[in-house]
Amino acid sequence: MILPDKKDAVHKAWLLRILREIADDSELAALLRFKGGTYASIIGLIERFSVDLDFDLIDEEKVDFTRTHLEKIFKKLGLEIDQKSQNAPQYFVKYKNSPGERNTIRIDITFPSPINNEYEAVLLPDIDRVLYCETPETMFANKMVALIERYEKHGSIAGRDIFDIHTFFIKGIRYKREIIEERTGLEVVIFLNKLTGFIEKKITQKIIDEELNSLVPYDDFSKIRKILKDEVLMFLKDEKARN
Repeated sequence: MILPDKKDAVHKAWLLRILREIADDSELAALLRFKGGTYASIIGLIERFSVDLDFDLIDEEKVDFTRTHLEKIFKKLGLEIDQKSQNAPQYFVKYKNSPGERNTIRIDITFPSPINNEYEAVLLPDIDRVLYCETPETMFANKMVALIERYEKHGSIAGRDIFDIHTFFIKGIRYKREIIEERTGLEVVIFLNKLTGFIEKKITQKIIDEELNSLVPYDDFSKIRKILKDEVLMFLKDEKARN
């Protein structure tokens, strides 16, 4: 996992400690599917830092079981639960760090996951463990939907979403069409038009700069920051032409 700043090493260490404990809990690992930016960063799919742990829960009847096992892990590691959701196994946990530095990790476990999501067993080199994880095609489709859905549900826009979409396009990864259609109820070409309009109107240089400058190494960020939006729009235009 890439480290834009050496101070992030402490946060990375805690992410991996939690992840290792989850992988070593065979019952919990059987229920969770690793996804999101930290997973993509660990396997080198995206070149940015990520600060959270995200999973799908594949059995909705196991919510309380999942909570119990996670909270045992937090207690074992000496982590303080700062906040937790009453509706899902979602937590903010704190670790000790220097004043003014990162000290909180969000663990977000969502359900139900899209029926069309696909998963595969992956060896995670940073912890030398195997977990079931989203396929790249699944991640790409969910990331495109998330860019708009995050705004529609919470009024927020994450600069990391546009960065990740750009990376998926640059690497030639395909997206799973069925996931887009399942989550949005739209044909893919109609969704791509909607996504294009959203990016044109809502993604500003300020949004790109504010979040990504702490997640991407300075030299890489300075090269890409002003072309990120335009290149994603270019890729979307090409994609619409193929649909």
